[in-house]
Amino acid sequence: MQAVILAGGLGTRLWPLTKTVPKPMVPVAGVPYLEHQVRLLQNQHITDLVILNGDLGEQIEEHFGDGTRFAVSIRYSREPQLLGTGGALREASPLLADTFVLIYGDSYLPIEYRAVLDRLVECKVLGVMVVYDNRLGDTSVKSNVDVGPDGLAMIYEKDSRNSLAYVEAGVLAFRKSCLDLIPKSGATSLENEIFPLLIKQRQLAAYVTAQRFYDIGTPERLKAIEHFLAHDHRADTISN
Repeated sequence: MQAVILAGGLGTRLWPLTKTVPKPMVPVAGVPYLEHQVRLLQNQHITDLVILNGDLGEQIEEHFGDGTRFAVSIRYSREPQLLGTGGALREASPLLADTFVLIYGDSYLPIEYRAVLDRLVECKVLGVMVVYDNRLGDTSVKSNVDVGPDGLAMIYEKDSRNSLAYVEAGVLAFRKSCLDLIPKSGATSLENEIFPLLIKQRQLAAYVTAQRFYDIGTPERLKAIEHFLAHDHRADTISN
């Protein structure tokens, strides 16, 4: 099983913290945030990792290397320029397995990722999106997904002005053939361009979780995840 981590965002809302370090390397509970994700994956015996990085990405590569120190195998795909989440995935195509889990490099969702990949296979769709009901515990991220009675995503609006039931939780699963929907060149957004196409084709299933996710997207959310990881998961960190 393969996990792909999107780690190329600029993290401008965290400046000045991210002015000289990539967002996934911001310290959280004593170690770079990305270590918490790697530990979560390694604990689930997911050891084939591909990290998609961009600006300042050499810091990630220098810290994690080939993954040996973390009991995983890590390969990298670095964007030559800002290509968006879809463009970054397209550039990594030679490294991707036929099916894989995709994780945003600024979010933390402690669920069993294999179950998400299993749903991809069971539903015979191109993609699966993990979604969370904000009414179970406010994440401070506005709900942006609606799910139909058939379990398929029926609406995705990144900056929704509508009253929707769920919020994307930062974990997805895809078939590699999904990359055929991404233009061959230029910047492309999974969120703004590819998700709507998958929904239109009835190829994006939802995986509903009751587990709240955390992210480091803003200073306020950074404080929340710091408290969560320091309180519950400090022993799982793996820095020397």
